[in-house]
Amino acid sequence: MPILSLLFHSRQWRQSLEAARPGLYRVAYAWCRDAALADDLTQEATAKALERGDQLRDPTRMKSWLFAILSRCWHDHLRSRHPQQDIDELAEEHLAGDSSPADDFERRQTVARVRTAVARLPVGQRQVLTLVDLEEFSYAEVGEILGIPIGTVMSRLCRGRRALRDELLRAEATTPLRRIK
Repeated sequence: MPILSLLFHSRQWRQSLEAARPGLYRVAYAWCRDAALADDLTQEATAKALERGDQLRDPTRMKSWLFAILSRCWHDHLRSRHPQQDIDELAEEHLAGDSSPADDFERRQTVARVRTAVARLPVGQRQVLTLVDLEEFSYAEVGEILGIPIGTVMSRLCRGRRALRDELLRAEATTPLRRIK
């Protein structure tokens, strides 16, 4: 029976990892803005989690443990390369729905503006902002994932949100609004 239990645990472990992949990819993409790199980071984090699964002390903390691994993979990548290069953003997938082409175009422009504004944030603010606002981690979990105090999480989040708001307002003021009828 213990062997059957281990097999079930292994299958359940892999299913949990697979279920976490979309969130890992979303955050990795928000950090690096490169689909191929985000996929590589997600794959690397997943592989490390598979290798080091025995290091997870509390299975209820698996999600924050996985994002901590992703954060270390991202930092390793940044350390390994020369000054960060600007990476072209890939085209948005077509958004399905009952909206008009003009609405779809406007939505894609808004998404592009937000992604561009987030990408302009310093790495620390970008990480905290995406983990709290995109993945809905608590401040304590973000502090644990990034290895920083909660006060630092709160200040980076506040500065990041303020900078994001200012950038979006500035972009809106400089972009002429057009409506096609």
